[in-house]
Amino acid sequence: MIFSYTGEKYAEICLAGMDDQARAADCATLGFAETKILPGHRRAEILRLIADKIEEHREEFVQILIHESGKPVRQAHLEVTRAVSVMRISAEESVRLTGKVIPMDSTEFGEGYTGYYYKVPSGPVLCITPFNYPLNLACHKIGPAIAAGCSFVLKPSTKTSLSALLLARMVLEAGYPANAVNVVPCFGSNAETLVRDPRFTVLSFTGSPAIGWRLKELFPGRRISLELGGNAPAVVYKDADLAYAARRIAEGAVVNAGQSCISVQRVYLHDDIYDTCLAMILEHMRSFVVGDPRLPETDVGPMISEMEAVKTEEKIKQAVIRGARILVGGVRDGALFYPTVLERTSSEMGVCSSEMFSPMIIVRRYSDFDEVTRMVNESRYGLQGSVFTNSLDILEKAAMEFEGGTLVINDYPTFRADSMPYGGIKLSGIGREGPKYLIDEFMEKRLVVVRHRFSFV
Repeated sequence: MIFSYTGEKYAEICLAGMDDQARAADCATLGFAETKILPGHRRAEILRLIADKIEEHREEFVQILIHESGKPVRQAHLEVTRAVSVMRISAEESVRLTGKVIPMDSTEFGEGYTGYYYKVPSGPVLCITPFNYPLNLACHKIGPAIAAGCSFVLKPSTKTSLSALLLARMVLEAGYPANAVNVVPCFGSNAETLVRDPRFTVLSFTGSPAIGWRLKELFPGRRISLELGGNAPAVVYKDADLAYAARRIAEGAVVNAGQSCISVQRVYLHDDIYDTCLAMILEHMRSFVVGDPRLPETDVGPMISEMEAVKTEEKIKQAVIRGARILVGGVRDGALFYPTVLERTSSEMGVCSSEMFSPMIIVRRYSDFDEVTRMVNESRYGLQGSVFTNSLDILEKAAMEFEGGTLVINDYPTFRADSMPYGGIKLSGIGREGPKYLIDEFMEKRLVVVRHRFSFV
C-alpha cells in the first residue's frame, strides 16, 4: 500500500486468492446458521461494542486513513466519528425489526383470514466497498448486516484494505460469530467468483457505474443494492445568501480531494448574481491549504494516486482545447491536484458529463429556473443535488422536477446524514443505503396467513 502524498510504501497486505474467496463463502454459509438465531438484544449489544472499540482505536484508524487514502487528519477524524455513529444507529435499528398485521377481508375471498408478516435474515451477504471512505462505507455495509442477523463477506478496495481489516478485528472482538466475519482484499476482476456464488442472497456494492452494472448481470434473480456515483449539481438562485452559498459550494468541491460521489461538480449561477457569486467562490477556492494530509492545517490532501490525478489533468486539458477556461487551479503536483474552477464549458465535455472525482467544479450561468432544471437533468447521473434559494415556489418547483435521489435546499449536495436513505437513479444506482434501509434489503418479509376456525358472532 502506497502513501500517495510521498509515493512511499506504507504497508503490505496479503491479497486473497481464489481458494481464500471460496473459503470465505463457505465460512459465511456456516456462520449464517449462527447469526440468524441471534436475538435482537444480542445483535444490538455487539454493535454497541463495535462502536466503542472503534472509538477506543480512533488514533489508529485515523493514521491508517491518512496513509492509505491520503485523507487530511481533520477529515480522517470525522470519518471515524461517522463510523461510530453508523454502528450505533445500526444497534438501535436491530431491535426495531417489526412486522405488520394485514387484514384479508378487503375482498370476499379473504373473509375469515388474517395475515401478518415478520422479517427474517436473508442469508449470507456480499459487500463491496471503494477507497474514498473505506471505514465509514464498510460500516454502512457491516452494521446493517449484523443488525439483520446476516453473515457477510466484505471485499474492500485493494488500495485501502487496512481499515477494513482492523474493523473486522473489532467485530470479532465484540463477539459476532467468527465464521460470519470475512474480509477478502482482492482485485475486482477476481471478485466475480464471489458475485457468481449462489449462496449470497444480497449484493451491496458501492463503486463505479461500469463495474456496478456489470455485477448486476452476474447476480440474476437476487437482490442487489448499487450506489454508483454522480456529478452533483448546485444551483444558486438570485435571491440566495450568496456569501453562504459560495462558501459551502467551495467546501463541497474539495472535501476529501473531491473524491466523493456527492462532491460538488456542476455549479449553476443565475445571470443576476453570476459575477458576484463567482468571485466569492474563486476567493474560497484559492484559500484552501493544499499539501501534507498529516498536518492539521491541510484542507486538501492528495488524490488516491498520481495516476488518478493525471486523469483529472488530462480531462481538464481536453476541456480547455474545446474552449473551456481555467479561472483558478488546474495545477497538479504528483498526486496533489489544486482546487480548480472552469468556465465556458458545455454539457458534452467530460468535465460536465462524467464523474470527475477530484477537487474541481465547472461554473455555468442560467437565466430562468426552467432553463437550469433542463441543464441539471440532462446528466446521466441522478444522486444528489442542491438549490440555494429563499423562495418557497422555487423550492417546490425544484423538489418536483429534480431527477435524483436527494435534493438539498440551502446547503451543498455533499451533505449526508448517516441515518438518511441514500442512493440515486439513472447511472447513480438502485436501492437505498442508511442502516434502516439497507437492513430491509438484507431481510425477507415472510407472510403468514391464518384461517380463523371460530366465529365472531
